[in-house]
Amino acid sequence: MSPMIRLPLTVELALLGFLREGPLHGYEIHRRLSDPAGLGEVWRLKQSHLYALLTRLAEEGYLTSTLEPQETRPNRRRYRLTRVGRSTFRAWVRAPVSRGRDIRLDFLTRYFFAEREGRAVAEKLIQAQRTICQDWLSQQQRQAESARDARPFEWKVCQFRIGQIESMLTWLDLMEETARLPIDHLPGR
Repeated sequence: MSPMIRLPLTVELALLGFLREGPLHGYEIHRRLSDPAGLGEVWRLKQSHLYALLTRLAEEGYLTSTLEPQETRPNRRRYRLTRVGRSTFRAWVRAPVSRGRDIRLDFLTRYFFAEREGRAVAEKLIQAQRTICQDWLSQQQRQAESARDARPFEWKVCQFRIGQIESMLTWLDLMEETARLPIDHLPGR
């Protein structure tokens, strides 16, 4: 087992998240990843790609696997987290993303699993992400102000980014509010 050279990709960490709940075989992981009531709204991953990612995660020491014989079908491989996989996932699911473009895939995936880890984990993740977004917003506002008269296109780009960040903050507020509500009391029901 070689030491890890780079962190896994978000989708690989999502695979670790499914295994955090217990050992699974590849087909079951794919089924859960594709569930439209969950990450199926965020990720699209072919089953063959999933198996390649699982193999890589095992080679890098995040997973172990065992072959399970089946009477009428080929053997299937059941995966489980290693200590390294568990600690890597735990750190990842609690950390906010550092770039705005990572909100759509990376943060949504983290948030999905943070909710599974418990309300406190999800709320801390939201708070940490809000702090980062507020920093981004302040930076963009300062940049827009400095560009207002001398660089009009830069000012317009900053205004676009400000709108995106404000939208992210509004969405984070909604996630925090709804984290405390029972499912039948969510807005729009």
